[in-house]
Amino acid sequence: MTITAPFGSWESPISAEVVTRAGLRFADVLRIDGDDLYWIESRPAEGGRSVIVRHSGAGSIEDIGPDGFNARTRVHEYGGGAYVVANGTVFSSRFDDQRLYRIDLGVAPVAITPEPEIAAGLRYADLDLSTDWAVGVREDHTGEGEAVNELVRIELAGATQPAVIASGRDFYSNPRINPDRTSIAWLEWDHPNMPWDGTELRVARFDGGRLGESVLVAGGPQESVTQPEWAPDGTLHYVSDRTGWWNIYRHTARRDEAVLTMDAEFGVPGWVLGTRRYCFLDDGTLIAAHESLDGDRLMAIEDGAIRRIDVPFRSIGSTMVTSGRTLFVVAGGPDASPGVAAIDIDTGAPEVLHGGEAVFDDQYVSIPESITFDTPDGPAHALFYPPTNPNFIGPEEESPPLMVEIHGGPTGQARTTLSPSFLFWTSRGFGIVDVDYGGSSGYGREYRNRLRGEWGVVDVRDCALAAAHLASRGKADPDRLIIAGGSAGGYTTLMALAMRDEFSAGSSWYGIASLEALAQDTHKFESRYLDGLIGPYPEALSIYRERSALNHMDGFDAPVILLQGLDDKVVPPKQAEVMRDALIARGVPVACVMFAGEGHGFRDARNQITALESELSFFGQVLGFEPAGEIEPVTVSGL
Repeated sequence: MTITAPFGSWESPISAEVVTRAGLRFADVLRIDGDDLYWIESRPAEGGRSVIVRHSGAGSIEDIGPDGFNARTRVHEYGGGAYVVANGTVFSSRFDDQRLYRIDLGVAPVAITPEPEIAAGLRYADLDLSTDWAVGVREDHTGEGEAVNELVRIELAGATQPAVIASGRDFYSNPRINPDRTSIAWLEWDHPNMPWDGTELRVARFDGGRLGESVLVAGGPQESVTQPEWAPDGTLHYVSDRTGWWNIYRHTARRDEAVLTMDAEFGVPGWVLGTRRYCFLDDGTLIAAHESLDGDRLMAIEDGAIRRIDVPFRSIGSTMVTSGRTLFVVAGGPDASPGVAAIDIDTGAPEVLHGGEAVFDDQYVSIPESITFDTPDGPAHALFYPPTNPNFIGPEEESPPLMVEIHGGPTGQARTTLSPSFLFWTSRGFGIVDVDYGGSSGYGREYRNRLRGEWGVVDVRDCALAAAHLASRGKADPDRLIIAGGSAGGYTTLMALAMRDEFSAGSSWYGIASLEALAQDTHKFESRYLDGLIGPYPEALSIYRERSALNHMDGFDAPVILLQGLDDKVVPPKQAEVMRDALIARGVPVACVMFAGEGHGFRDARNQITALESELSFFGQVLGFEPAGEIEPVTVSGL
């Protein structure tokens, strides 16, 4: 029997605890070693520990490294590229001290990089292996002022100090050794560019000890080059957005040429290291994934011919490797969580090796609808998830509350893959719209550039327009529009509440209240990011202040919940504290939940549960519904 009940109050089997249990994340690059496949899992039940996992050729799955080993690097604070493997030996960064360790089966890990004078002062990532040495990125925090990024050569035996082979630029990434080990390709760039703004691809001869003079292959301040890789025959490939889209190119002695030219993205923003959206079979066949409005697509390029590989996935992860005629990726869809999959290149037939199961009853799974709506800059895009619960419907005269979900970045993108946290809300009677506002990735450089100089304006406007679009279609109650996001999405949330009247409440996860404070107190990788999004600091100080929610408290009337990690180095907790105090002084209802031991994103299962239940309690209190189930009420000041 179907029960009529207020939206938001529906009983649901998808509790915050269930969401957390289903929230296994495949957090780092896949690696192939002989017949074995490796990946990294981030496990909320273990405090968010990143665990290296091996899937053997015989089909067994086991953890690599001792209990408690946290395989995670802090280079750029966002990490990525934390480990490599060869001949059954893993070389990995350990989160606690950021040193590199050799991990052999049945033997305690052995550090192969020296202990720095300052704890975790030397960080390593994005390694590429030769026989008895590796090259990688090192980030040095042992000196005064800004951290120093370099390329280093590392002896795998650990006998000597890593040797610096390239330095002098603000950032380095993607060092890749050619097949005969005589050359290295890498990316480098300087402030104020981010890697999706402008990078340089360089190549130099390398004799194992000394790097020769480098040659610029592609890129510059206005061209984003990413993902350099060597084909089996030694031809260098890379992705460039010189046409406005991240397409794949090959570099030859005569000229550079496009492998294919499409209005599609074969690259992703370089927030983490080690991403790889194309790879090669042994015969040189190129396998690539690109984004489209209805999800990711996979293709093979053989002898210049393009062949689409039809797979039952709408989301392909940002790393891929091959063995024989098999492609290994993390893949998922709107009705199945991401999992490690093996895909037959010839037929597209998949085998899910780990994860990827349908963890929820299909009747509770909200399948998103891709929507396009008008903005002054042209069409913008979003995914709409309707309320979905087989046991409940809302009152006939009501439309559901709508949660406008804002991704981070702000270069992130709405992904067509099952989100347990979204189902937590849709199964209780909320609609969700996941907005790709101007500035999001996946739609080319021009779309990304809509946000240049306009952060806090275009994103806020597009989120409001997406909500209005759905309300005009009867899909959402215009009087119960709420807005929520983390990091950059938290910033947009606070600005929307301060500058517009459409939203009835908001939730900011480690969001930015003051751009001026962020410009003065954040980590190196993003320390000049705002130059492009706002303007150079302090020259554009007036704009920084104009675009900060903290300076528009007179515009706040809607209740807000703030969720913040106390160890956050990207958006320090002071941002949440000053916003909380300002809202209390303004008389606006506010809840503020701080989490010890958490950084920029919550990893511990207990904290994830508390955060989600606090949000539900908060929205119930401010929107006037009683959440189903037993949850701890969050304290809302001023209500």
